Amino acid sequence: MSNSTKKHLLVDGSNILHAWPEFRTLLPRGRHAARSRLSHALAPLHDIEGFRLTIVFDGSGSELTVERPAGEASFVHIHTPSGTTADNVIIQLVGCAKAPGDCVVATDDRGEREAVEALGAAAISAADLAGRASRASQRQAAQVEHHGRKTEKEWRRPAC
Repeated sequence: MSNSTKKHLLVDGSNILHAWPEFRTLLPRGRHAARSRLSHALAPLHDIEGFRLTIVFDGSGSELTVERPAGEASFVHIHTPSGTTADNVIIQLVGCAKAPGDCVVATDDRGEREAVEALGAAAISAADLAGRASRASQRQAAQVEHHGRKTEKEWRRPAC
C-alpha cells in the first residue's frame, strides 16, 4: 500500500485478539494485558508506516471512550459502550470519513468487511494485518540498529 501517510487503519481489536493465537491465549488471564500487547504490536504501523491508527474494542461502560496511548491524536483506542459493537463503530467511522477510500479495516468478520467495502474502504484479514505489523516492526528494529551504529561511530571519533 503506497502513500500510507494518508491512510487510516481501523482495527477491530476484539476480532483480532481472538484471531491471533498469541493474544487469544492471553485473554483468559486479562483482557487489559491482551489489549495492551496488541496495541504495542501494531504501534510500528503508526510509527514507521505512517498510518493513522484506531483500534476499536468492544466495551462494557455506558459511554464511548477514547484513549491516546502514545499521547498522539493519530493513534487512538476506542472502547464502545455496552450494547454497541466495535463493528458498528468502525462502520460508522468509515461512513463518516471524508475519504472512505483512505480507510483500511482489519477484521476477519465477513459482514463487517462487506459493509466497509460497500462504503469504499479496503478490508484486510487478521493474517494480513499480522504480516504488515511484523514487517513494520522489522523495519523499525533495522532503523534503530542503523541509528545505533551511526551514533556509536560518532562517539568514537576523536575530539578535535
